[in-house]
Amino acid sequence: MTVEQGKFIDVKGINTHYHEAGQGEPLLLIHGSGPGVSAWANWRLAFPALSEHYHLYAPDVVGFGYTDRQEGQEYSIDVWVNHMIDFIEAIGEPKVSVIGNSFGGAIALHLVNRRPDLVNKVILMGSVGNKSTLSDGLDAVWGYTPSFENMKNLIKIFSYDQSNAENSDLVEMRYQSSIQEGFQEAFSSMFPAPRQRHLDAMALSEDELKSIQAPVLLIHGREDQVIPLAETSWKIAQLIPNAQLHVFPHCGHWVQIEKTEPFIHQVIEFLNQRKTADIV
Repeated sequence: MTVEQGKFIDVKGINTHYHEAGQGEPLLLIHGSGPGVSAWANWRLAFPALSEHYHLYAPDVVGFGYTDRQEGQEYSIDVWVNHMIDFIEAIGEPKVSVIGNSFGGAIALHLVNRRPDLVNKVILMGSVGNKSTLSDGLDAVWGYTPSFENMKNLIKIFSYDQSNAENSDLVEMRYQSSIQEGFQEAFSSMFPAPRQRHLDAMALSEDELKSIQAPVLLIHGREDQVIPLAETSWKIAQLIPNAQLHVFPHCGHWVQIEKTEPFIHQVIEFLNQRKTADIV
């Protein structure tokens, strides 16, 4: 068994692959939508440290990773959100906190909007979730076709540190992941051009964002070329009543990779904060 292999659970007929570790408060980690992404590829650097503090669950959202792909499955925000709601219920946790990365952040926002009874706190990292304009970076990510060079170019877009794209092992790992059986076929069916409509479908209205009562921490890389800070987290933080925003300088879209340790520190500090009512 490789480290990347986790376990499986039946989620309303979907054989869902996930990773589980640690004890304590349950924390659901929802990955992004890059080509070849899986829960492990997204969270592997943060998983060991966070598992020392929380009971972690990191599923492959339907259509991604090693979760079964059902023939004829069409993908949409409703499908992905319902899969995560059903996953929480399948693992038997009455309530979880959630970290959502990018696309996973939009799922987290829809989740807390639809089922606030299931969510304690929310952490959004380089997240979409409001009305915004498709960036050239996101257009390139969703329009990826498999090749080593194309993956190298994507890593340049994802990273502030451009030397990441010269790391042939990293490029090769992500490229090989993107060409595993079924991965690209599902990915290419999710976000066909024109792609603005897919971003629009993930957005909550301003009223919906204002109605979210859960504590929310937004984390964003200042130099993010995929999900630009000014159009997304900056605006979302002004709409959600109990939101706070932390911006990392010299950081692109891969906060959990480029700023692993300070990211983990932010997560732990936020989750350990008690409500004012608990302190008084």
